[in-house]
Amino acid sequence: MTKDRIKEGIIAVLPIVIGYFPIAMAFGLLSKNTDVTFRDTSLLSVMVYAGASQFMALDFIRAGVSVGSIILATFLLNLRHMMMSASLAVEFQDMNKKFLPIVAFGITDETFSVISFNKDKIDLPFVLTINILAYSSWALGTIAGYLVGEILPASLQSSLSIGLYAMFAALLFPEIKKSKNILFLSIISAVVYVILFYSKIFTSGWDIILGIIISSSIGVVIFRKNEEE
Repeated sequence: MTKDRIKEGIIAVLPIVIGYFPIAMAFGLLSKNTDVTFRDTSLLSVMVYAGASQFMALDFIRAGVSVGSIILATFLLNLRHMMMSASLAVEFQDMNKKFLPIVAFGITDETFSVISFNKDKIDLPFVLTINILAYSSWALGTIAGYLVGEILPASLQSSLSIGLYAMFAALLFPEIKKSKNILFLSIISAVVYVILFYSKIFTSGWDIILGIIISSSIGVVIFRKNEEE
């Protein structure tokens, strides 16, 4: 049974592993070009393990944003993972409690999606297989990007740099097809950030933080009103 679940986990996570590696390589390469040390770059992927937040942190570092602002922005951006974990908590009730921190740490947008679509297979071997392989792909991709990224052809380096945007698009577009509210909220979020960015009222970094808070608040109102109807 355990072997079957591990095999099923490998099959389910394979697209994530393939997708994570080049995006993580792009992060490693960009981090090196931002003059972040190899140690700190590796620790960001090993300890933080949050792709969007890591790329955002690089932008903040280049802009000279304070450490406190980077941490706060990362926290706000990753709050969605708490909701994801909460929605899966019911499915994890029978798991050995000592493994739950490991399972929670491995929850990302992509692993959450895969696990959610395979609720009939959820058990510890299946979930750990997905989380460990996805995590390993991200960490190893980061290291590879930092160490060998610069020897890749310039055209390939450029294609790696758009990997994160492609991943965002892959996550966003299916949701837009399901609900016009998602499209509406995406447009509002973009408009809010553009206004904050070009107004120059707030220092770099705080425009993103406030954009996240404002957009999230609008989203809560929109979806709550939709549920009441």
